[in-house]
Parts: sequence; structure tokens; C-alpha cells
Amino acid sequence: MTDTADFPPRDFNHDDSQPAGWMSDEEMAVARRQMPIVYVDAVPVRVDDSGDVVSVGLLLRASREGVMSRALVSGRVRYHERIRDALLRHIEKDLGPVALPQIPPSPQPFTVAEYFPTPGITQYHDPRQHAVSLAYVVPVRGDCRPQQDALDLAWLSPEQACSEGVQAEMYGGQGVLLRQAMAFVGRLG
Repeated sequence: MTDTADFPPRDFNHDDSQPAGWMSDEEMAVARRQMPIVYVDAVPVRVDDSGDVVSVGLLLRASREGVMSRALVSGRVRYHERIRDALLRHIEKDLGPVALPQIPPSPQPFTVAEYFPTPGITQYHDPRQHAVSLAYVVPVRGDCRPQQDALDLAWLSPEQACSEGVQAEMYGGQGVLLRQAMAFVGRLG
């Protein structure tokens, strides 16, 4: 995993399980009810020699209620963490330590998604919180295997990933985000 920002505060300790400025679960729950939280969403892709997207990696997850869904790599940006480091951390967490993501030197999101706890305000919904997510298409070259709470990883063609059947398996607007990503890379007509 990469280090966090170049100039951490004096009280920042990389070995501390809860560094200064990091919140407990209870504090996080309070923060989620009071302000937007910054996230990153990553659409992992395989590209051919010319850089065209040939497949999209979708995770299979089970919710606490036992509902199965397809998902993108996603997660919070930590206090004092660069966006690129958050992307690398979440890709490693979900796809494994040898996924070999290709983050550009100056990462620019293809869109910004606003998830609201109230359905219908935007196409994105997260019942826990108001989240602002920077979304990226990230080529991966290495061996990817589902990690942590992901049960499976399926590599689908862009057309398969954007099909109605797969879109119906995605939750909270991530299917919309996936379609936007494929449009961004020229794989959705």
C-alpha cells in the first residue's frame, strides 16, 4: 500500500490503527448524518495494446441483508490521504495486492457522483449518507482476485456490463455510473 500525503502532520503515525483525525465507528455515524463524505469509485478495466477497453471488472457482493449485487470498487478517502492513494488502497483492498492499477500522474475523474440518503434527488442513492464520489476508469494489468467482502470478480465486455440484466444487479446508481464510464471511454453508443 502507498504512503499517504507527502507532509503528514506531526502527530500522524502510519502504524497507528486510528491515527489523529480518524474517527471511530460512532463518530463516523454522526459525521455521516451531518455532512457529505468524500469517496472514490473506480471502474477497473482491461485494455488492449492500443488502449481500448476490452473488459470491465465487476465485483459480486452480499449485503448485510443477504442481497447479492454487482459493484464497482468504491470507498472513502481518509483524512490526509491523496486521491491517488485512496484509489490504490481501495483497488488493492478489493482486487488484491497484484492488480497493478495504472493511475495516471494527474488523475482526473470522468464524473462526480452525489449519493443522497433520500432517493430520487440524483440517480445515486446511499441510505447511510450524503456522499460525494470522484469516479475514475482505472486500467489494471495484474492478477485480480476478489478480496475482503467481495465474493467474486467477473470480467465482462463493456456491452455485457451495460446490458439491462447486469444493470439490474447493481445497487444505488452504480449501474448508471458504469454506463457513464463506458461512454467516457467510447464504448457505449
